[in-house]
Amino acid sequence: MKKLKKFLLTAASILFWLVIWQIAAVMLNSKILLVSPVEVIKRLCGLIPTAEFWKSVLFSSGRILLGFALGLSCGCILALAAGKIRAVRILFSPLIGVMKSIPVASFTILALIWIGSKDLSVLVSFLICVPIVYANMLEGIDDLDPKLKEMAKVFNIPVWRRFVVYLSQLLPYFRAASRLAIGLCWKSGAAAEVIGIPRGSIGEKLFEAKVYLETADLFAWTLTVILFSWLCEKIFTALVGLLQKRIERM
Repeated sequence: MKKLKKFLLTAASILFWLVIWQIAAVMLNSKILLVSPVEVIKRLCGLIPTAEFWKSVLFSSGRILLGFALGLSCGCILALAAGKIRAVRILFSPLIGVMKSIPVASFTILALIWIGSKDLSVLVSFLICVPIVYANMLEGIDDLDPKLKEMAKVFNIPVWRRFVVYLSQLLPYFRAASRLAIGLCWKSGAAAEVIGIPRGSIGEKLFEAKVYLETADLFAWTLTVILFSWLCEKIFTALVGLLQKRIERM
């Protein structure tokens, strides 16, 4: 019942803002400045059956998710090392601080010089993901109950069992980090593609829509990024949730 109520409230909220959008589009009466949500959905429905649409989606999503996966792995490894060895924490603290604060546009332009445009979204997604995962996982490690370690030593609990216990404590932090990181990876990855304009990417389509003042296309491709970001987030967090439930039963 609670889930149904939450769904209905979310749907009502979305509908409210779509109505506001529609009213604004009618009042402006300019398809260059703002198109209606109906026109955007019609354009998106026109793009979906085309091979070019799916090639662009696969190109961008493959690279963004690769950057996310690499950033997730690297962030977890660094956090585990920093949680165990104080010198590692001190050494990486300035680097993580810089990665969190540097503007996306700045390192996108630098990355263009280093690696070119094709794999730009991989690097940008990686750099966005690492500090988020590192900070969340390190917080989780710091919050681990020290009594668990003492109990493990006293009762001589096997290593694999200790790992399961620690993992069950850290998974909520991992889930929160990955949920935030995957959305930001999509947003920053698409922005990097707009700057680098790699051939066959979603960023290229967004750039072309801007150049040719195809506002319906611009909104349709933006909606595509939002939908795929949301879908990736839901699938990944659901998988982590299933893993968490399975570990809790062990």
